[in-house]
This record gives sequence, C-alpha cells and structure tokens, in this order.
Amino acid sequence: MALVELHGVSKSFRKGEEIIRPLENVDLQIEAGEFLCLMGPSGTGKSTLLNLVSGIDRPDSGKILVDGIEITRLSRSQLADWRASNLGYIFQTHNLIPVLTAYENVELPTLLLKLTSAERRQRVELALEAVGLSDRARHYPRQLSGGQEQRVGIARAIVAHPKVVVADEPTGSLDATTSEQVQDLLQRLNRELNITMLMVTHDSDVARIAARQLRLDRGTFVESHGEVPRC
Repeated sequence: MALVELHGVSKSFRKGEEIIRPLENVDLQIEAGEFLCLMGPSGTGKSTLLNLVSGIDRPDSGKILVDGIEITRLSRSQLADWRASNLGYIFQTHNLIPVLTAYENVELPTLLLKLTSAERRQRVELALEAVGLSDRARHYPRQLSGGQEQRVGIARAIVAHPKVVVADEPTGSLDATTSEQVQDLLQRLNRELNITMLMVTHDSDVARIAARQLRLDRGTFVESHGEVPRC
C-alpha cells in the first residue's frame, strides 16, 4: 500500500472575480521510501499540493491519506499533532530563528513530542550529524553560510523521524556549488535513512536527483518520467 495517497483532489482559490484552480481531480500515490519530484512553472499547483499533503491546507474535494490516516478528516488540533509526529518541511529560505543556535533550531520540532530530555538531545545530535553539522551546533544562523543554514533546516525537518519530508524549492536560493551539495545530501538521506521525500522544483537539473518525476500543468499531471539513476 502506498504511504501517501491522493484521490480526486481538487483545490481552488478566488483572486478578485477570478477563480483559480491549481489542482483539478488529482490522483497520486507515493510509496514508502520513494523520492518523488513535482515539476512545472510557477502557478501550476506544485506548492499547493505540498501544502495539502502537509495538512497546511485542505482540498475543496477528494481525500488525502498518509500511512492509512485520512488527514482531510482531522480537526485543526489533530492536524497540528499529526504534523509534529509525521511530517518534515524543508523551506526555500531556511526559516531559521536568528536568536537560536543551530542546535536549538533543530530541537524546536521535538518540543512538541513526548520525549525525555535525553531522547530529545539524542535526536538533535543525530540529525545534525546526518547533515554534517555537529561542529556547528552552537553557532547562530548569522555565523553560518547559506548552505549550512539550509542543512540546519534539513536537520530540523528530519529530527522528529517523520514519515514524509516535503521540500519546496530547497535549492532555489543557493548558488550552484551549494545547490549540488544540498542535492547530494537529500539523495543520501533518502537512500540511507529511507526517508520518503516529495520535492517541488522548476529546475530540471535538480529534479534529476529524484527517482520519479511528475509534471504539473493546469491542475493535472501531464507528463511523467521513469526512474533515473541515483548519483
């Protein structure tokens, strides 16, 4: 059974007098441990789909299941609890809190979980080790490079051992060299930790790190690519 399932999902927004439908009757299945990339230009529904899978937004119709749980039926408080335990989100612009150290930024999601202080410390240390930043744990964001900040963001996304990690243009604000480093890291985490990843990008070169690629256009999937070699 697929880990993530979308059945007949539609979503629309009102912009003035205009109704915009970024997603129209979308079906999608993502297997456990899969690395899937959604491609397409801006405005085609990629980020909307991420927000629906994350439980940040709700569809107008259809249902979404993650590991057998129909998240579209959960209340706001239930969704908040579900996200804390099951979902990691990697942002394009890091979204680190400047007055907190790298360690403290990564620790934040674990504060919502029922963990002992020792369990929390172990998870944070393991997450920082996984992204190669153990030696930067006490550094503040202003003391880190852009690539290091993004790696802190990735560590924060995986620290709660989520079932799914979603990444919205995770290399969009990075230079070419740093982008390649982050791409390699995402591939390694998917391969070595078996993390299920759903990534959005408009960059076809970045999309190649995913094992499966789908293209969104006018609310539906119009093109798919088979498996591509992992680096």
